[in-house]
Amino acid sequence: MNIYVGSLNFKMNEADLKELFEGYGEVGSAKIIFDKYSGKSKGFGFVEMENEADAVKAIETLTNRELNGRPIRVVESRNDGGPRRS
Repeated sequence: MNIYVGSLNFKMNEADLKELFEGYGEVGSAKIIFDKYSGKSKGFGFVEMENEADAVKAIETLTNRELNGRPIRVVESRNDGGPRRS
């Protein structure tokens, strides 16, 4: 399952994001989106988890959890890459 993670602290890196989700199951990939001109984080990313049950548990547990001073948004990603509206 592909998961959208928003409201990330701009200093967070992909290894941190992967480590956060590994507590819930196997992570296939973790990617933070960066601005191609400035190289700075855009404050969101995507995590791919192999097991859907693990992904659902991660979404339920991490949604609105404060991380580095910011409550993060965690939802299943839509097919076009954006977050699903809840």
